[in-house]
Amino acid sequence: MTKQIIPYLPIDLEEPKEIVDAVRKRRGGTLLNLDRMLLNSPNLTRGWNALLKEVRENLSLDARYKEIGMCGVAILNHAEYEFFHHAPELLKAGGTQAQVDELRKIGTDAFNATVFSDIEKDVVGLTLAMTRDIEVPSEIMERLVKSIGNQATVEIVAVIAAYNMVSRFLIATGIQPENTNH
Repeated sequence: MTKQIIPYLPIDLEEPKEIVDAVRKRRGGTLLNLDRMLLNSPNLTRGWNALLKEVRENLSLDARYKEIGMCGVAILNHAEYEFFHHAPELLKAGGTQAQVDELRKIGTDAFNATVFSDIEKDVVGLTLAMTRDIEVPSEIMERLVKSIGNQATVEIVAVIAAYNMVSRFLIATGIQPENTNH
């Protein structure tokens, strides 16, 4: 685990007001540790917040597929912070505890894909390919386009790409889940 070198900004940070307020609004009134790290660069935070707001809130893609991709990326990249925040969201989106448990094993021989639908298996395959190999087998993309269409396929690719970015930022900066701070 990367040691945290760069400090979080204070949880009661007020400036720059426009950016801090926008982040708090998206987060329901608070700042997460990720936000408190990002705010070391206000302009980066502005763009990050806008991008992730769209990815999280404004795509047509089924939320269950988004969260499977996000949780898979989190485990593959050892980003516990990401999994901590997205496993509950997968459950809220209609995923099962068995799926959450299996996603903890993604990319290993112990992974049991039988708890996932065919489309969800393709989302898992896409997540693995994009995160580990970069290149995606055409068969996965063809099945996804056939089953969920062009727009949703573009969106799930973008979700997985975005959360690979998020996880890499989390790992490099040593961000930990909020409940581990004192």
